[in-house]
Amino acid sequence: MKVLVTGASGQLGKDVVNVFQGQGHDVLGYDREQLDITDLEQAVKIVEQSQPDAVIHCAAYTAVDAAETDVDGAYQVNAVGTRNMVLAAEKVGAKLVYISTDYVFDGTAKQPYHEYDNTNPQSIYGKSKRVGEILTQTLSSRYFIVRTSWVYGMHGNNFVKTMLKLGQEKPLLQVVNDQKGSPTYTVDLARFLAELIQTEKYGVYHASNSGSCTWYEFTQAILQDAAEILDAKITAKLEPCSTEQFPRPAARPRNSVMEHVAIRTNGLNDLRDWREGLRDFIQNYCSQS
Repeated sequence: MKVLVTGASGQLGKDVVNVFQGQGHDVLGYDREQLDITDLEQAVKIVEQSQPDAVIHCAAYTAVDAAETDVDGAYQVNAVGTRNMVLAAEKVGAKLVYISTDYVFDGTAKQPYHEYDNTNPQSIYGKSKRVGEILTQTLSSRYFIVRTSWVYGMHGNNFVKTMLKLGQEKPLLQVVNDQKGSPTYTVDLARFLAELIQTEKYGVYHASNSGSCTWYEFTQAILQDAAEILDAKITAKLEPCSTEQFPRPAARPRNSVMEHVAIRTNGLNDLRDWREGLRDFIQNYCSQS
């Protein structure tokens, strides 16, 4: 299968390229220097030249707090850029995968969110990603919208790498214990996407590693695995704190746990438990450090 990947130098994009190539697909990876998704003519030209069977649209504006003041920038990438990739994919009859986010929900639900629960994004980032979803649903005839959460991997900066570093440098770490979600290892997500695009089971999917935790519980697991697997000298004492103690420009969903109803009802393989994914990541991180 010939697959075009946007945002190919990003945290998820790099693993999508690696996983898909490892499975024998013909992968064309483009970063922002090679493909400006906000330029419709360029997007159409590159996709028409490439003639892919599928487009995995990983490129996104992901600076959640910066988006609160850079409103136009967030919408230009997440809304206009997504529309451009959808139109380009439609011109060549390619399937399109749009990577979305738990931030399309307001986080007030007591239960995990289902794929077709009402969205209600509270931040500019979440709103711009929701517009990307709407444009995908409106303009694409062969789409998969894949919402994920708390993503980390080998490439780029992320929460796990930050905690591994701070855990060995700081005497005290205070981490929020009233926001709940599901950490997602990029390799596991990329493997799911590789299975998904082989099908014609179009629609909206929730894809994160199974299970859930708070950021505090996530950090506990990171430091525990670092001590066991990396033999790291963890100096930090870990303390839970509230969201109010760490105010941020953009609102965070208190509950962003997502049910994987679409994965189950479509007979696809669910992502493994988040603890297994984390252990694998830390072992790989250890071997490459």
